[in-house]
Amino acid sequence: MCGVDLFVRYQSPVPDRRGRRIGIFGLVNMLGNRGYLSAEEERFRRTTNDWYDATYTNPTTVDPTVYEDNLLAAAWFKTSAAFLTEPIPGYLAILAAHNLPCERYESAAPGRVLYEDEHQVVVVPHEDLAFTSMMWLRPKLP
Repeated sequence: MCGVDLFVRYQSPVPDRRGRRIGIFGLVNMLGNRGYLSAEEERFRRTTNDWYDATYTNPTTVDPTVYEDNLLAAAWFKTSAAFLTEPIPGYLAILAAHNLPCERYESAAPGRVLYEDEHQVVVVPHEDLAFTSMMWLRPKLP
């Protein structure tokens, strides 16, 4: 595989009701937005999300419709941007503490490329969209 970019993505192994496999940041943000995180977990989420926002390009700032027009689109890190995956264990720890599964995927060809920069690609995946189970997170009770 010399000279070929490898891509990595952390995502739910189970699709949501729209058939999307929510990525690691979306999963943790979902927990935070619903009030499930402890104060320490929320501090990590906010601080680390801010670091990501300052460190690499959000594809929607370049193409605001990249996700709107492609509901199954997903971002994958290039393995050459390994520094961007250094905070991932903290996100995985939060998900594990809340029993929310998240798996790591690697691919040299994760899908049809919609957006690319030095750190990432956004693709529409090649995978078969047939599925038999869905991810569901119950609403937090008061």
